[in-house]
Amino acid sequence: MDTVLTVDVGNTTTRFGLFTIEGGDEAPELLGSCELTTQQPLTFDEARIQIAHALSLLPDRAPTGSILSCVVPALQDTWRRALGADGRARPLVVGPGLKSGVRMNYDDPSEIGPDRVADVVAARAAYGAPAIVIDLGTTTNFEAIDEGGAFVGGIIAPGVALGARSLTQAAARLPMIELRAPKRVVGRNTRSAMQSGVVLGEVARIDGLLDAMIAELGLSDEAALVITGDGAETIAALLRHRTVVDDTLTLRGLALLWVANRK
Repeated sequence: MDTVLTVDVGNTTTRFGLFTIEGGDEAPELLGSCELTTQQPLTFDEARIQIAHALSLLPDRAPTGSILSCVVPALQDTWRRALGADGRARPLVVGPGLKSGVRMNYDDPSEIGPDRVADVVAARAAYGAPAIVIDLGTTTNFEAIDEGGAFVGGIIAPGVALGARSLTQAAARLPMIELRAPKRVVGRNTRSAMQSGVVLGEVARIDGLLDAMIAELGLSDEAALVITGDGAETIAALLRHRTVVDDTLTLRGLALLWVANRK
């Protein structure tokens, strides 16, 4: 049995997951997960401290392997070296050369972000094909898996928190707001008006883009719609489309990638 540490370094947060992996075809079992703020810039020693902190928050099992997804190019080598320090095995890094087991119908597969690859791998394994993944974070990503199980592309849009920050930074009189849905669409004060535009606007955008993707790809009504990331439960409850909330999708995808490449 292996114990694998999965690390998903995003622009805003870094998520850690600890999995046990049996031999054969059994799915990785999640023992625990935690989330820390992504530091930029980050030194080698600071990354080691974050790893030690994360492991102290997770079940007491020493990892025998690790895998890294990093969407911040300037941090990737630092995290790779830190994960391989202190006598640990050399980590796998999601990127060109790593097998995904998924056919990538994309102009340049090397452009696909590692978190997007992990989402597709996990969604296909858990929900089959066809499927669409919505991953909420600094960006809102949509990933499409066709009837044959191939990744056929997606959409990258500004995330809801980024939209709120942009409003505040660009307009001097607009305050920072709590990212929750207002009681009414038509706001009767500045904060509720902004919440309507940001939160309900994001919901309308997701619903509209899902309609367009399903129509363009000719997906059946059986297509799984999976939502993950920051505030997934809140957004899912407001969507017109019925979606499955899967908080650990990306981490499970990384564990599956480790299994596919461990030899």
